[in-house]
Amino acid sequence: MGVDLVDITAKRAALTPNRVAFEDAISGRTLTYAELDDRAARCAAVLTSFGIGREDRVAVLCRNRIEFFELLFACAKAGAILVPLNWRSPAAELSSLLDDCTPKLLIFGSDDEPAARALERRDLALIGFDRDYEERLCAARPLQSDRRWPADATWFLMYTSGTTGHPKGVIQTYQMSAVNAFHVTQAFDLRGGDVSLNFLPLFHTAGIQLVSLPTLMAGGAVIVMPTFDEARALQLMPRLDIFFGVPAVYQQLALHPAFESANLARVRSWGCGGAPLADVLVERYGAKGVRVCNGYGMTETGPTAFIAAREDALTKIGSVGKPQMLLDVRIVDGNGDDVAVGETGEIWMRGPGLTPGYWKKPEETAKAFTPDGWLKSGDIGRRDADGCYYV
Repeated sequence: MGVDLVDITAKRAALTPNRVAFEDAISGRTLTYAELDDRAARCAAVLTSFGIGREDRVAVLCRNRIEFFELLFACAKAGAILVPLNWRSPAAELSSLLDDCTPKLLIFGSDDEPAARALERRDLALIGFDRDYEERLCAARPLQSDRRWPADATWFLMYTSGTTGHPKGVIQTYQMSAVNAFHVTQAFDLRGGDVSLNFLPLFHTAGIQLVSLPTLMAGGAVIVMPTFDEARALQLMPRLDIFFGVPAVYQQLALHPAFESANLARVRSWGCGGAPLADVLVERYGAKGVRVCNGYGMTETGPTAFIAAREDALTKIGSVGKPQMLLDVRIVDGNGDDVAVGETGEIWMRGPGLTPGYWKKPEETAKAFTPDGWLKSGDIGRRDADGCYYV
């Protein structure tokens, strides 16, 4: 039996209705959990007005904004599947993704309106976040929906090239989000009332799951920044409890003139993923009392798979730590046999937080998994005598 999710916004609205769920980093506008649930339920009603029902796809093309999460939760309430589109991709590539997932509705932000208009087609309705979205929300009555979201149902699709050149839609289920939230909570000591910063692009799994969605499940506040701004991020540090970025983000912060005088003391947990963090950066942050914990995961793993422990951050530089609680890992050779400690091989993973496969691509799914459920990552790694892994 899988791990269902309860309606996250409805539950949080019942538990902590007046606590702030979101804050816009630019305008300062805030949204409480009660307001978030109301707006998500109204958005779900808007979706149904377009004839969108269970498993119908809704595409979104926008920079980071609070309304993205309203739409994410609205899709869950309506049983629809959200498809975040990469605003950095050319129109031809986005068009091929629409051919693959066939959405009924595309919602876009003003920055990406020209690209959205270029994607117009006969069976695709368009809504602008900065045009008619707010008017439609105000006119809608909140949708009364099922308060339990089935473990194995698809919540959203994340398109990634992975080990091949052509993007595939990685299925993201409710159970994957539940497992990821559990792993993030353990790895980063996430607590109710914590504040995190959302800036990684929302067409990427880390933008949603590291660590915004787990923060919301815990009842914390997410400050949303449209794109990464190192100066503003440094100004916000005294308010943050958890920070997650990619190596380029840590480099940008370290190169900013305000870095040396920045107050980083409040941030309890620092995470990094996407690529190895350079030794010099680890040491630069270490000199300010910051232990940046490197990690590893894939869109297919939900994504949190490995995170280094704080006590190892400075002594095992380059390690991604140990597998998280609900994940099994093997390092295998070309025959699928386990290699010895210290030897390199392909990383295989198995657990309840992994994707069930790729959207409408059973052959690709079969290639990625062994018959007994191990995901073949395509990445090479090794494990040391202490059980720490290197990719």
